[in-house]
Amino acid sequence: MPLKKSSPKVKPKAGSVSKKNIPTGKRSSDSSLNKVNPSGKKEQSFFEQVYEVARQIPFGRVTSYGAIAACLGTRLSARMVGWAMNGADKVNPTVPAHRVVNRVGLLSGKHHFKPPEKMEKLLKKEGIQVKGDQVQDFKSVFWDPMKEGF
Repeated sequence: MPLKKSSPKVKPKAGSVSKKNIPTGKRSSDSSLNKVNPSGKKEQSFFEQVYEVARQIPFGRVTSYGAIAACLGTRLSARMVGWAMNGADKVNPTVPAHRVVNRVGLLSGKHHFKPPEKMEKLLKKEGIQVKGDQVQDFKSVFWDPMKEGF
């Protein structure tokens, strides 16, 4: 059998379009495209998503770091939610970070408020009872974003 001659490979000129560069409508796993939201903004960062959930917490209710993480599909990221809440005072629109407590209702983030008593004071203004840095009747004031609507 005769051997087939392969055609010589021609390198495309700089700036020219090759088949590799033509969009196919499919995204590869290494795509660098960012999702654009209807607002025109690029994909939200994790912290921005945390702030969006926290802004939904109703007046007079609290939620936990873990509940926010679970709502965002990252159940094991409760500590990252805490980091986000730590910087929430610098964000606009405002984020009610005082409504986010630990999984048993302790005001574990109070030391990030200036003065530390501010978290408790804000919760009490909303009618939430706090005693010894613990939200009283925690189950009845707990807001679960997965169940109650985010």
